[in-house]
Amino acid sequence: MTAPCLWALLLLWACTVDPYRTYDGRKNPDPSQDQMDAKDYHRGARRRELRECRRCCDPGEESAHQHSYQQYPQYQIVPQINITLLKGEKGDTGERGPYGKSGRAGQMGPSGAGGVKGNKGSMGLQGEPCKYYFAAFSVARKKGLHSNDYYQTLVFDTELVNLYGHFNMFTGKFYCYVPGIYYFSLNVHTWNQKETYLHVMHNEREVVILYAQPSDRSIMQSQSLMLELERDDQVWVRLFKGERENAIFSDEYDTYITFNGHLIKPKSQL
Repeated sequence: MTAPCLWALLLLWACTVDPYRTYDGRKNPDPSQDQMDAKDYHRGARRRELRECRRCCDPGEESAHQHSYQQYPQYQIVPQINITLLKGEKGDTGERGPYGKSGRAGQMGPSGAGGVKGNKGSMGLQGEPCKYYFAAFSVARKKGLHSNDYYQTLVFDTELVNLYGHFNMFTGKFYCYVPGIYYFSLNVHTWNQKETYLHVMHNEREVVILYAQPSDRSIMQSQSLMLELERDDQVWVRLFKGERENAIFSDEYDTYITFNGHLIKPKSQL
């Protein structure tokens, strides 16, 4: 136990006596050389301490760190302001601006689904019964006639059909009481060697002419037409006298002159 402790103390003393001495493998080292190496080592360490321990506020050479910092740009710290803390109170609503131009019409979309069938409605009021309107007449003349005036109304003496009395036998005129479309026809017999010249009149307007030149023999002449009449319109026949004598033939035994008319369709159904 005593021997190991003794060896440990000797080893510790050897290390503390010459801590800076290095063994280079030579057999007889020079002791003066060891002293010179120790001095140089302490002198170099002192210079390193002086360089590293320089204060940043001392004048003189700038440190290596300062030279390294100059290679990079210097940054400034900008304070950040919270805008929300400076936000004021909400202002009043401004006036409404003008409407903009209308855009283009879009494409029509697909048809929607059909809705649910509704309930049956209540029955309405009973309508008026369908009304049928009639108007018809057929009159004749058994006596011949010579025109003494330039305009002479043709009056009839025989009533064949006169529904509701719309044709006036005294004036020789048909009076319209049911407005609508009417059909009229006129038939006469000419007189030998005399001119036949008649007008079918609508109120005071000449509508159609029935005409035959003088001839050695008498013949039957006819004229027909349709008119659209309003209420209180009049339809009648007149003789026109020109340079020649105008006449129509008939006798008491046979009927040669007839005037007919009837309603085709009332105006309410047009």
